[in-house]
Amino acid sequence: MRYKALTRPFLLLLAIAALLCGGALLSTNSEASVTGTGPLALASPSPTPRTREDLPQDSDEVVKFDTNLTNIFFTAADKNRRFISDLKAEDIRVLEDGQQQEIFTFQTNIDLPLSIAILIDTSASEERTLPDEKEAARAFLENMMRPTRDEAAIVSFTGETTLEQGFTGNVERLRRAIDRVEFVPPSGYIGGGVVVNGTPPISGTNQTLAGSTAIWDAVWATSEELISASAENTRRAIILLTDGDDTSSRMKIHDAIERAQKADALIYAIGIGDRYTFNVDEGSLRKIAEQTGGRAYFPRHERDLRDAFAQIQRDLREQYLVAYSPSNKARDGSYRRIEIQLVNPALKQQNLKLNYRSGYFAKTAPGDGPVRKRGQ
Repeated sequence: MRYKALTRPFLLLLAIAALLCGGALLSTNSEASVTGTGPLALASPSPTPRTREDLPQDSDEVVKFDTNLTNIFFTAADKNRRFISDLKAEDIRVLEDGQQQEIFTFQTNIDLPLSIAILIDTSASEERTLPDEKEAARAFLENMMRPTRDEAAIVSFTGETTLEQGFTGNVERLRRAIDRVEFVPPSGYIGGGVVVNGTPPISGTNQTLAGSTAIWDAVWATSEELISASAENTRRAIILLTDGDDTSSRMKIHDAIERAQKADALIYAIGIGDRYTFNVDEGSLRKIAEQTGGRAYFPRHERDLRDAFAQIQRDLREQYLVAYSPSNKARDGSYRRIEIQLVNPALKQQNLKLNYRSGYFAKTAPGDGPVRKRGQ
């Protein structure tokens, strides 16, 4: 009993002493965290550039999309290809499969972030013009890119498709990727599009591919594997530099168009090549551009090539956005044809050219699966 009586005061004193020591330690550690001088000091993180997913949802830099609406981007230009920037919602009407739709959103000059893939034909027909193409592509990216908002990728192709640089906002990486693009002559090539027969090389398959051009395969693969995985809520576009003469694609042109439409990608075709030896297939390039909502250009000189890139840049930056809820609610994956008509009599007399994609594929399920967010 005496042992218990003596122990209680002793234990009480020990408890009080522990509390006093603990308070002193807490005070010291708290001071160290604030002043940054003690052993538990926290390192201050260095500021990093904001990416799109870091922006607050009420930021002016965020464009919100309703997944139940169909969003159509379009441009308007006069006969001299001057952009018309003062259209209003009441100036147009939208038809889907011939049925007029109710417009929910009409906005002008939608300056969305961009996801752009530049496809460069490196077959024999581009041997003479490839240096000019590379220089124009470099200048385009340097003028166009906003590293914290836009992203681009570089793809080269002959009979096979090569990813030179995946999507990035780093202009220097893109510049180096363009520098790596070069003409790959097939076995027996002596210049000017002439190939002489001789001893077949050991790597016969690769040389055969180098001597062919698979344009539609390249567009299909880029839309399927690259554009479809690009950042969410960006304006997607493919810039295609080629003469349009496809010699070896397994895919047909309509397959390439359909895949680009499903990826919601515009195709801007620049028909260029050695016109002294090869022909430029203007019909195919116009078709793939117009049916995806892009444009086709056929430069004759270096200045024309620079002008084409400048018009593409303006086209991507100065667009109208019209959004509507389709009257056809079926999620059946069917193709829906779109038509935008001018209803303003004064504007109709000006013969304006409205440029937009010709249709889209309806969704087949409520969710579209995961979407890649913007990387660096």
